[in-house]
Amino acid sequence: MFKRVMVAVVGIPFLLLVLAWAPEWATMVLLANMCGLGAYELMRAVGGEKGKRLLPVTCLTAALVPVCLYVMTGWAQAELTAMPVLPLVQALAMLFVFLLFVYAILHYGKESAIPFGSLTAALFGGLVFPLMLSCLLLLRMWPYMGKYFVFLPLCISFGSDTFALFAGMLFGKHKLAPLVSPKKTVEGAVGGILGGIFGVVLLNVIVSNLIRDPFMEPSHMLGFGIAGSIISQIGDLSFSVIKREFGVKDYGNLLPGHGGILDRFDSVTFVAPFVYLTLSILWRL
Repeated sequence: MFKRVMVAVVGIPFLLLVLAWAPEWATMVLLANMCGLGAYELMRAVGGEKGKRLLPVTCLTAALVPVCLYVMTGWAQAELTAMPVLPLVQALAMLFVFLLFVYAILHYGKESAIPFGSLTAALFGGLVFPLMLSCLLLLRMWPYMGKYFVFLPLCISFGSDTFALFAGMLFGKHKLAPLVSPKKTVEGAVGGILGGIFGVVLLNVIVSNLIRDPFMEPSHMLGFGIAGSIISQIGDLSFSVIKREFGVKDYGNLLPGHGGILDRFDSVTFVAPFVYLTLSILWRL
């Protein structure tokens, strides 16, 4: 617990500095590193011995995803192009998939052949995971309110994780998913939902005082808190399923008391796309 608290003491001010105060490109650099490290952790955990050959291209592709999103979003905002945000990312994805399967074809039937399971791990680590996590960058680059919106997934996830932990420790009796995560309880999950709501309300109070105007409507706070917490907990359990399947305790040891990037930001990886898509819908209503 001491290590977890110390990481929070250092990590939270760092996130505030990068996400709120520094220019948008700093968020891009941070996420590029996180995506590359996350891809590395995943491939080391589940890619297998032969899958290690795919590590360089997988990590490079994962790191380039937020870079491509940053460039295309910046061009669109500056009206330098009429193209939507995704074509550059689609081109990167097509090239990555093409290279993976060219390698698989050339090495098929040989001792150096790559199992399909390793290929799918590379696809998830190199594309799916970074695309989901990079929604934080798209939120940061949101016009006018981006430096506030970017904290919404973090407040939901961290609030949910914290309340779920303590609610489970104090009141936990009924197992939630014992084969996936033996320590998680139904009571902890309920506490997590309350934590998600608390995180959104706390962010709303802080931002409303900063901008001297209401930041979110009560119904939106409740919706983001409840739905976001549920999605956050599903994200946590989803990455736990992968660890159980491959007998891995932690994805890494970068963050003492937490594990690796995937251990700490598993729930954020799921919540960030939810928040971005929901805000995109609400923005058009």
